[in-house]
Formats: sequence, structure tokens, C-alpha cells
Amino acid sequence: MRSALGKRLRELRVAAELTGQQLAESLSWPGSKVSKIQNGHQAPTEEDIRAWTKATKSQGETASLLAALQNLELQHAEWQRVLRAGMKSHQATLSQVDQKTRLYRGFDNTVIPGLIQTPEYARARFAQVVAVHKVPNDINEAVKARMRRQEMLYQPDKRFHFVLTEAALRYRLVSPDIMIGQLDRLMAMTSMRNVKLGIIGFKTRYVTDPRHGFWVLDDHLVRFESYSAEINLRQPQEIELYTNIFEHLAAVASYGGEARAIISRVMRELADETEEDLGS
Repeated sequence: MRSALGKRLRELRVAAELTGQQLAESLSWPGSKVSKIQNGHQAPTEEDIRAWTKATKSQGETASLLAALQNLELQHAEWQRVLRAGMKSHQATLSQVDQKTRLYRGFDNTVIPGLIQTPEYARARFAQVVAVHKVPNDINEAVKARMRRQEMLYQPDKRFHFVLTEAALRYRLVSPDIMIGQLDRLMAMTSMRNVKLGIIGFKTRYVTDPRHGFWVLDDHLVRFESYSAEINLRQPQEIELYTNIFEHLAAVASYGGEARAIISRVMRELADETEEDLGS
């Protein structure tokens, strides 16, 4: 989408019969800035777009270009910008989407999703966010906000379908005692009325590779996270693609007693490991 916006801006420059260098000089920009924007390597700001359309005498395009920029920002929400006001603020933003959503389908291959985390697991995850992104440390408030969001798990008008890989149960992202508590929480969730929890064991044959975690919210939004940003997809073809991928992953997952057996096995191994460490 950034490339498409850059292409539109380039077309305006060409129509105005300006070279990239001429446009940069007229705006007192570094010579490379025009090239970076046109090639999608740098997102323009609102001020950049207004200056660009004024310099190319195409002010009639300003409104549509600003709308395209807003859509770009909604799609690619960089963590440094999203978390600028703190992690609690981001949880509040997610809660606004929660109010409208009725069906949650979530897959994760590395971590336990926020909606089913224990407070201790959530605290450890937020601490990692602070360390990596150097954002304001409002961990206590963020944990409380996440726990409040989890209250919707008990609302009868909402349904939740989580699919996790066995790897997500085993990755050493938190201490063993915190992970054991988290796994105990998952055991309880396998019996909840409006929550469906599937586990894909290590021996399972995949139809679709578990490339990265993602959420499908109703049929209007797909959300997933990279190291640098939260990605929000709203195009119908993208939503259809991720919905199909989720169904493929869900179809090979284990549920009920089989899921509990996988979780229980990991819990026993963690408990044995902890006892060995204490014994040594």
C-alpha cells in the first residue's frame, strides 16, 4: 500500500513536469526524500502530502491522498507510535474493537494469546515489550487492562476459537512456574462454554504451514504482529485467505481430552524439570 501511494505521488510529479531533484529543491527537502517516498521506502507525513500537491499544482488530489495515508497508518501501525502513550492505552484501543466483535478466531505458534494469559504471564510479556521497544513502563496498568478485556470471554453473545501449537506451550518465554500456571489456565479453558481451544501437537501433519500468529475478527479484520508493527488487513481477499488458513490449522488441531493430554504432558515435564533444578 505504501508503494501504491508513492506511485500516485510520482504520477503527480511527472504530470507537473518536475524532476525529483527539482521537486526536492522547491520544498527544501534532501534530494533522496522524493525518491524514497515514490518508491515506498518512506511513508510521507500529512505535511509532506500537502506540500507535494501544492508544489505540483494538484491540490485537488490532497484529500484522497490523505485518506490513503490514513488507511496506510491503520494497516501498518508501528509499535513505537502505537505504544507512545503506554501499553495500557493500546489495550483500551483494542477494547473498542472488542465491543463490536462477536467471533474471534486466533492462531499462535509462539506465545499464548493475550485474551487467555494469566496475570503473571501477561506481566512477563509486557516487561519484554518495555525492554525491546523502550516504551513507557506502565506494566501494572497494562496487566489490569488486559485482565479486564478477558471478562468478555464470559459474555454469551461472543464466541472464541483459539488454536495453538505445542511449541507455544514449550517456548521458554517465561519462568517454568509461571508457565505451569499458564498451562493450568489453558486446561480450565478447554471446558468453557463459548471458548474452543485446539492444540496442534508436534506429531501432527500440517496442511498449511504455521508461518505466524494471527487473528480473524468476525469477517472484517485480520490482525497480526511483527517485531516492528501491528498489521491490520481489511481487504476481502485477504480476510478470505486468512479465514481459510485458520480453518486448515483448526482442522488438524486436537480438542477436549486430546488437547488436555498434550497440555498435561508439557506440565508434567516442566514440573519434573523444576524439581530437578531444586534438587541440584
